[in-house]
Amino acid sequence: MIFLHECNYLFVTRKKVTFLSHESELTAMAKVYIETYGCTSNQADSDIMRGLIAKEFTLSSIDDADVVVINSCGVVEYTERKILRRVQELKSSGKRVILAGCLPRIAGIKDSIADSIVSPDNIDRISDAVRNVLEGKNVVFDERRKVDKSEFRCVKCRLRENAIAIVSISEGCLGKCSYCATRFARGRLKSFKPENIVDEVRLAVESGFKEIQLTSQDTSAYGRDMNTNLAELLMMISEIDGEFRVRVGMMNPNHMLDILEDLIYSFKSEKIFKFFHIPVQSGSDAVLRRMNREYTVEEFEEIIVKLRKEFEDIVLSTDIIVGYPQEGLEEFMESYRLLERIKPDIVNITRFSSRKGTPASKLRDIPDWIKKERSRKLTELVYRIGKENNSRHVGKRYTVLVTKKGKGNTFLARTDSYRPVIVEDVEIGNFYSVFVEDCTFNYLKGKKISKKD
Repeated sequence: MIFLHECNYLFVTRKKVTFLSHESELTAMAKVYIETYGCTSNQADSDIMRGLIAKEFTLSSIDDADVVVINSCGVVEYTERKILRRVQELKSSGKRVILAGCLPRIAGIKDSIADSIVSPDNIDRISDAVRNVLEGKNVVFDERRKVDKSEFRCVKCRLRENAIAIVSISEGCLGKCSYCATRFARGRLKSFKPENIVDEVRLAVESGFKEIQLTSQDTSAYGRDMNTNLAELLMMISEIDGEFRVRVGMMNPNHMLDILEDLIYSFKSEKIFKFFHIPVQSGSDAVLRRMNREYTVEEFEEIIVKLRKEFEDIVLSTDIIVGYPQEGLEEFMESYRLLERIKPDIVNITRFSSRKGTPASKLRDIPDWIKKERSRKLTELVYRIGKENNSRHVGKRYTVLVTKKGKGNTFLARTDSYRPVIVEDVEIGNFYSVFVEDCTFNYLKGKKISKKD
């Protein structure tokens, strides 16, 4: 079986991989598979590791692999348990396992679980890790480093499964959220060079990718450590030739406020999806203070009002943490009423999960049954709001970009606001005019009218 990848923005197969190291025939023939969990930043890291690995080893399926790289996530305890079970399962089947990603630092894992450890700021050493485990050595790559991952833009190996390319613009954050353990793994903000980011987007567009997803732990903080900002980066990207769209990743409210007018101007480019992922986490100012979120509910709502005033249609995504320690019923109801007011299109509801080492882990937790009931109540509201929001688009015509395969004979397309449309009889990577015939709470159902040239 041949596995098709894009390395150095050129298609290669297992038969065509050029090995730069000839230390042993056994090493050159070793097969490696990468399994990725978590956020888009992790997916972008996997693209880099895949490209570096392909220079010396053979990329393969999970079944054929001698070495499996688990690019892990550690945001919540449930995910940690799932990944650790997966590592044990793979090792029991005879695979050598390298544990990469955020989990080792978050959970304090050193070397007993996997055959090797590679932290997020050491992914450029992934080939060394593979080489060591093949030789029976257990080496931990966990040095704290500030690596500009945009330097690896020409090494990235993207799986051609859809029309989407993920581009990291920075790593780490400036926040001090009392519940967050990701900062233990990713550290403080390190913005990548804007010229490298623009170059990577250009290369991706020239290679046929049509949706560019900009990712970071907080995209709105981009550039605060190097005298630039997200708005300036978006305007540079919008100057790139080609027919493509950009989806901007999560933006924290406090950093959005600092550049809001410039950010709105940059989003007016037709190349930028009018999609805004702005996590509020709670509708209670008291809870936000305990979370150390550094903004108020009023400031969050001020951003939403301005965005909706400037753009005819936006897709608003937000996050809510249910059952934060000491959250009272009235504080929960403030979150409920906030969602009723702002009517977001997407709400990521997370039941609070204590992470070791965070300030929140020292607080008295709320019983799980209360978290579950509050989550259920919010979920019902979100379903109702979603159906109400989407029903307004039924009977309208939109230009959409088809980005990936759906279920059966369907495909997923996106409007200019990034509203999902399920459509048939189309091709990935093309723009079409569609008529919206129906909707559910989380997507529109469209019928193709014509292809857009």
